[in-house]
Amino acid sequence: MSWKTALYNYVHAKNQAEIEGSAAPLEAYVSDSAYVRKQDVKVRRLLNSYRDRDAKLLRGETKLRLTGVKESPQVIIADIQLHRFLNYRIGSIEHLEERIEPERVFIDSAANRWQVRYTESLHGEKSLPSKQRGVFLPDHEGFVDGFRRAPSLPYINHSILNSGAQESAPRKIIYNRAKAAHYAETWWQTPNPKYEEFEVDCTNFVSQCLFAGGAPMDYTGKRDLGWWYAGKRGNQELWSFSWAVANSLQTFLSHSRRGLQGHAVYDPSELQMGDTISYDWDGDGRYQHNTIVIGKDANGMPLVNAHTYNSRNRYWAYKDSPAWTERTKYVFVRVADYM
Repeated sequence: MSWKTALYNYVHAKNQAEIEGSAAPLEAYVSDSAYVRKQDVKVRRLLNSYRDRDAKLLRGETKLRLTGVKESPQVIIADIQLHRFLNYRIGSIEHLEERIEPERVFIDSAANRWQVRYTESLHGEKSLPSKQRGVFLPDHEGFVDGFRRAPSLPYINHSILNSGAQESAPRKIIYNRAKAAHYAETWWQTPNPKYEEFEVDCTNFVSQCLFAGGAPMDYTGKRDLGWWYAGKRGNQELWSFSWAVANSLQTFLSHSRRGLQGHAVYDPSELQMGDTISYDWDGDGRYQHNTIVIGKDANGMPLVNAHTYNSRNRYWAYKDSPAWTERTKYVFVRVADYM
């Protein structure tokens, strides 16, 4: 059996494990028993999540794309991208969820037989310090590696600003939720080339969706003030922390009193298309992930689109995420209709 066959067997077994809610299908194709046990916890948690929603998983499909490989006589390290399709039903209504999952798969040869040992997620869903094309993205507002960043010089990228709701004369803007959701549907899988793409891209993506819905930039030219994006000039980053850093956007939405603003609601069912959800995986008060609501399931609960682990129509609770913990806290943000 070739290593590619071992890889295909693993992907098929992973798909089957998620449908069954048990990691048993992986046991024949993955040699690391500790990894299999960890996957068992994850898929059972996902199955319980579906049961809590009175949802029945119908079928799953996974498309495999090999993105890189390092070969040696005894070990293969394969970088793959899995496009997951999950069909489930709530009552008489069927839903389709999609996810893009990049993984690094370690495959060993023993007794002339290739077998997957374990895998690693190539991208998590935590907004930690990330290196984006040679530029470090901060994990807290205004500082990088302990040093205060000088504010960017004012600069306007007119190819971006002219594409949204920006006018010379101030006016009251109506937030177009349908346009925000349409943007999220258009660009959930691939990045919009008009913008920089970050390694941890969740908040950059949500900001783009809000802007597409007509939310006006609060352009200050300073990294730690306002909510704005103007691209890059050389090595100079021209966007506010609130545009690209999860906790900074959450803070901005909560405290802004002009332009883009929002308020927290108690129950996720209160959210509408174009609203946002912030995720604090560790329960320590710092938010590490953002998503945008694009619709609701048959129970009236939010479905979201997101980047980093690119997802479409994903259930808001994210209990299948490798970042989710029992300490996870959420903030459900109703974006203001008038700005």
